[in-house]
Amino acid sequence: MTLLRSLLHLAWMLVTVIPVAFAMLLAAGLRLSSHRLYRMAVFWLSLAVGGAKSILGIRYELRGQENLPATDQPVILLVKHQSTYETFLMPVIMPCDLAYVFKKELLYVPFFGWGIGRLDMIHIDRKLRNQAFQKVVSQGKALLDRGIWVIMFPEGTRIERGQAGLYKSGGTRLAIETGVPVIPIAVNSARCWPRKALIKYPGMVTVSIGPMIQSTDRQPEEMMLEVQQWIEGEMHRLDPEAYASV
Repeated sequence: MTLLRSLLHLAWMLVTVIPVAFAMLLAAGLRLSSHRLYRMAVFWLSLAVGGAKSILGIRYELRGQENLPATDQPVILLVKHQSTYETFLMPVIMPCDLAYVFKKELLYVPFFGWGIGRLDMIHIDRKLRNQAFQKVVSQGKALLDRGIWVIMFPEGTRIERGQAGLYKSGGTRLAIETGVPVIPIAVNSARCWPRKALIKYPGMVTVSIGPMIQSTDRQPEEMMLEVQQWIEGEMHRLDPEAYASV
């Protein structure tokens, strides 16, 4: 039954992404505003998250919402990355438009990639490190100035449950370059939606939003260490059985 539900949810995402992607392509051709295009994308993401709840039995709860700033204050979200679920969930639950920093290869994913390619996102070539970071800084600053929050996964890729990846300082470097604070976010999504797994499991995913960390007079590495310590400490509290052997 678990496999059947997982396949049904996969089919649900495929069936719903196709018309939304075509609608976004049409809307982009008609020069609709970037905000309207973003809301169209969030509509599909809400279908994916809602489908996960009704088909898979995956629910979510939020903690620490009081740590989010006013919507007119720029901020960079640095999020624990365990599965695709939080990628879908963050735009649904956040009060501002978000701009992801992601590898350009995602643009070639049929329908999904075509849609995000029309949004104000920061897609980079990981092979060109220096040029990639300069692009993150220039586009990130422009987006933050427009009131769009930048979201990054400091570990760079999805990490197995109970593990910590290498936290890269790109997010804190961007924060220092632009003078905006960061907010660390822990999420235990791999309990229900494991990394690169076909089968998903019912349960509760907790998203814990940490306190704001200012970037003034900071060094990127030591600032990222503070982010890492908060996220990984919170992960031990959210999913203690996953870290029992650590």
